[in-house]
Amino acid sequence: MPTDLTIRTYEVTPPLGRHMVLDPRSLAYRRPYDGQPLRATAWEPRIPVLDQTHLLAQGIRTAEAYGLDSDVDALGSCTGNAATALLSILLTPEQAFAAALNLADAAMAEHFAIGLYADATSCDQWSDATWPTQDVGSSGLGVAKAMHKRGLIDQYGHATSAAQLCTLLQTGPVLMGMPWHAAMSDPGPDGFVDADPSWADSPLEGGHEVCITALDDIAIEDGAIDADHTVLRFRQSWGPSWGDHGDGRLRLSTYLALRDQIDLIQPRRDGVTL
Repeated sequence: MPTDLTIRTYEVTPPLGRHMVLDPRSLAYRRPYDGQPLRATAWEPRIPVLDQTHLLAQGIRTAEAYGLDSDVDALGSCTGNAATALLSILLTPEQAFAAALNLADAAMAEHFAIGLYADATSCDQWSDATWPTQDVGSSGLGVAKAMHKRGLIDQYGHATSAAQLCTLLQTGPVLMGMPWHAAMSDPGPDGFVDADPSWADSPLEGGHEVCITALDDIAIEDGAIDADHTVLRFRQSWGPSWGDHGDGRLRLSTYLALRDQIDLIQPRRDGVTL
């Protein structure tokens, strides 16, 4: 295992199961902002909104599928769920079929996400525990490695600043691992998780992974990004009744407030074929 990893772990309390793992060798692959014009962009997932919180109601029996003693109704599989939403954008329908990702059936896509989560826990070399033995959570880096190992992507890059994040969103969706505060679970109108001005004072509930699918609005003031008026939209994995039909939003200023606990990864498939 690399000895120079930066690791921040969070309590895994399904549906929250993300840990922050930073590898300086991987972080070297950043796509810097080069001054290009930044515009509002949107990348729409091709799958229904997934739900990692009510597995039994979807007919997902983890005991039978994974050799467990009993079924579980929720998993800390947010990394697998966020990555599955992202893959539904990157892959063509034919490629998704070849990868056994069912784009039309939410329960089947959730099965895929759980399997990807299992692979991610195995790729998280800093931890000896894995799912399905234990619901240990995983990292954005782990699920990126899992996608690469499966041949679903051929590379992934990082962003460590607001400008780099907005740059990545010009070309595709981005995985964001973040700390999750209690106020975020009860979003305001249009799914804004930072609608409550005191959200940062609410208890930290754990770590979470989401797929940023859109730069809904971007404001430029005197040549610089106005973070208070720039809006990110993300696909959640808590069912279509959460937030704005399953999507959430946050202001770029919230990203900046949490940046030391956030990691941003953009998986890409520029040359792979299934």
